[in-house]
Amino acid sequence: MAKGKTIIFCAPSGSGKTTLVKHLLATNENLGFSISACTRDKRGRNEEHGKDYYFLSIDEFKSKIKEKAFIEWEEVYPGGYYGTLKSEIDRLWDQGKNVIFDVDVKGGLKLKEYFGDDALAIFVKVPSMEELEKRLINRGTESEESLSKRLYKVQFEMAFQDQFDVVLLNDDLEKSFVKAQKLYDEFTSGILKLDSKPLNY
Repeated sequence: MAKGKTIIFCAPSGSGKTTLVKHLLATNENLGFSISACTRDKRGRNEEHGKDYYFLSIDEFKSKIKEKAFIEWEEVYPGGYYGTLKSEIDRLWDQGKNVIFDVDVKGGLKLKEYFGDDALAIFVKVPSMEELEKRLINRGTESEESLSKRLYKVQFEMAFQDQFDVVLLNDDLEKSFVKAQKLYDEFTSGILKLDSKPLNY
């Protein structure tokens, strides 16, 4: 099995990372999305097992932890487990694809450590907390309490940005698409030189 490269996108909620990931997947045939495993229920009829997530029971998830089937996993909230299965990466590499992740900050740093030089870890940053708050409010899905919790979590997550290879400022989505593609091309071709300090894009 040929090993591919891995691209890890992390960011606070509302930063636009999922939009960037979807754009890269749509424009690069040699890129595959790593589907996470989780113990939460499906949301509505739109979510599918093996497409959006691998939906596992808590017992199934715990038995896979014992089997060491995960690259990384986390109990995000009591009884709410999320993780990356080793078999998922093998599946994509077997197809000759590089792997892209859309994960939270803790998961992203664990993946970066696991894959080493074969990983490019990108932290997507918003111009300001005010801008992020505006984006979350415009979604129309947040109550005042959940918005407050999200913004608190954002401040916590922002503290980890210096541990990533690249900090990509998403202040203009079209420009960010170009920056993300350039990073992908340069990393997979070996042109991108990474330092101990993150590159600011």
